[in-house]
Amino acid sequence: MHNKTFMVAAVGLGLVALSACGSTQGQDKADGKTVTLVSHDSWAVSKSVLADFEKRSGYKVRVLKDGDAGQAVNKAILTKDNPQGDVLFGVDNTLLSRALDNGLFQPYTAKGLDKVGARYQLDGKHRVTPVDYGDICVNYDKAYFSEHHLAPPQSYADLAKPQYKNLLVTENAATASPGLGFLLGSAAQFGDHGWPDYWKKLKANGVKVVDGWEQAYYQEFSGSSEGKKAGGDRPLVVSYASSPPAEVIYAKKRPATAPTGVATGTCFRQIEFAGLLSNAKNPKGAKAFLDFLVSKEFQEDMPLNMYVYPVVTGAGVPADFTKYGPPAQHPETMAPEKIAADRDQWVKTWTSLVLK
Repeated sequence: MHNKTFMVAAVGLGLVALSACGSTQGQDKADGKTVTLVSHDSWAVSKSVLADFEKRSGYKVRVLKDGDAGQAVNKAILTKDNPQGDVLFGVDNTLLSRALDNGLFQPYTAKGLDKVGARYQLDGKHRVTPVDYGDICVNYDKAYFSEHHLAPPQSYADLAKPQYKNLLVTENAATASPGLGFLLGSAAQFGDHGWPDYWKKLKANGVKVVDGWEQAYYQEFSGSSEGKKAGGDRPLVVSYASSPPAEVIYAKKRPATAPTGVATGTCFRQIEFAGLLSNAKNPKGAKAFLDFLVSKEFQEDMPLNMYVYPVVTGAGVPADFTKYGPPAQHPETMAPEKIAADRDQWVKTWTSLVLK
């Protein structure tokens, strides 16, 4: 989904964003004692939580990162006959049908799945296990709007108004999951026939498109700490409802309030899944790891590592996280079947409308 964690700061606080897990890096993937996780770049877990799983299960975890969620899924499809690993984490509801239609996963009902909310279980065959959810939303730079005596936008329609001309940066819907989620959100908002006209208006209103989230948020967005350093001049960015708390928690001098806000009428609900890869070399270990992902210990560890919400009922969320980054109350959603039927054509149409 999508590089949505604030990785530099996270590492500074002693959290682990794993490209490989220490002693397991050179270990044979097929030795039966190593579980290899393939993930997008935003995977992160506290060292102590992972160590506890390894001690209890007897497995060592090796992590291979494959870029954005879209890149990771596409590469997994290309290598499905001889997969890189045992478990894939990070396929979300915008990409789920592509993964399932290509036979990427084999069914497994994780222990603890009965505690996962039914609204997150989008595959009745249990080929994937829901792990987390979050909301793709436009974020705004509070200081900019205050200094310009301008009310921040609160809806998709607002973004096309003249007062917000040349203020918005978004990600490419063909290459980045936040960009794709924003496109799907607009399609849910304006309908099959209305969303292309909406994007024509956004283009005429000066929307800027970049390849991925990191570039949009850390280089173009004036409201992020890194964006300020980079000279970013766009006070509106497609990011996540959970981005504001990161700006508070990882600030060198903690502010009383978040410097960024969320346009709550621009949100699209994103659900992330993990699955046991077809032809996995260590299916037994993979199943144990999937059980771990829906354990209360891991679910409660996620929010301040990956800035997402747990799907397990009763899993706690840190107070800072809920204070500065509550989930959207009424996010746009779309049935996986609808995404499967229209996604590729919508992306093709979007590309011709916005990038050409």
